[in-house]
Amino acid sequence: MSVTHAKGFVASGVEAGLKHSGGKDIAIVSNQGPSQAAAVVFTSNRAKANPILWSQQVIADGVVSAVVLNSGGANCYTGTQGFQTTHATAEAVATKLGVSAGDVLVCSTGLIGEQLPLDKILAGVEASTLTDDGGIDASLAIMTTDSKPKRSIVEGNGWTIGGMAKGAGMLAPGLATMLVVITTDADLPADVLDTALRAATRITFDRLDSDGCMSTNDQVTLMASGASGVTPSVIEFTGAVTAICRDLALQLQADAEGSSHDIAIETINAESEEDAVEVGRAVARNNLFKAAVFGNDPNWGRVLAAVGTTQATFDPYVIDVSINGIAVCVSGEPGQSRDLVDLTPRAVHVLIDLKAGTREATIWTNDLTHDYVHENSAYSS
Repeated sequence: MSVTHAKGFVASGVEAGLKHSGGKDIAIVSNQGPSQAAAVVFTSNRAKANPILWSQQVIADGVVSAVVLNSGGANCYTGTQGFQTTHATAEAVATKLGVSAGDVLVCSTGLIGEQLPLDKILAGVEASTLTDDGGIDASLAIMTTDSKPKRSIVEGNGWTIGGMAKGAGMLAPGLATMLVVITTDADLPADVLDTALRAATRITFDRLDSDGCMSTNDQVTLMASGASGVTPSVIEFTGAVTAICRDLALQLQADAEGSSHDIAIETINAESEEDAVEVGRAVARNNLFKAAVFGNDPNWGRVLAAVGTTQATFDPYVIDVSINGIAVCVSGEPGQSRDLVDLTPRAVHVLIDLKAGTREATIWTNDLTHDYVHENSAYSS
């Protein structure tokens, strides 16, 4: 049931006619309490959509009663009219639920630069029936080019977390292009939720770099109802939030537009975590490497060439590289034959040993395929 798995939450997903392809396109998730604490992490893109600008104001006091999400339009670069549409959407949800519009987050996803039809949105909100099993419909309503919904559940000791996500393209930090709603019935204040969420997104969604393209609408929302009456430790709760974020992030990776390989780039023995992230991201954004993986070619020279573009601390002539368990490069020289590397499975693991320290990090990406180029060449048509 994803976002309605935790006690104290109801949700809905309806079709309002926003998507040309049809299907559900407006979702509402309502926190019925007794607590309405929340935390949100937003895109770091300076170009932010109207729903992001609205939601940044809403979360300032750490209180959220509901979140409304639409697919079929990003409501970004739509001017004053677009912001008024966001405001009116929050007002409509607030009226329906009997809460304050200032406690309603708004999320949108879809094409940039197109006005959303407010009449259809208002009709969709009015037609919504929120239930304790509405999480399934809600997860369907936020999909755009996704081929499948993304849902996850993590059980705590007497409390639980549920989540849903959308995202299939433009996957890159900060956050990775997506909308995510996470709900919990744990009884925790907003500042603890914020700490846990930021710790989790830093090593999950922020490490997903499918195509190096950052969106204008990224938002990850965490709401706590307190309905379980249980207050877990900060460490326990952060671990659970991290687990659900990681699961959803990997589901996003697996559904990246047109991809045929899911690539985990693990950098070890770096001088700092920042170095490990920089090295992994350089490889993840190297189109020559990504094209080679698409062609099942274990071209490890492209890995080293990408690593060499970074400012990380290392000796470029002592690096080890393994691909799917085969040590193709040892101390900067040819290792085992690249012919031993099997790249026919979807999962690809690249291990880079910098031999410069003790820190590590993993970046998740995908290969560069004909299908990815084709799908993104006609996104607005």
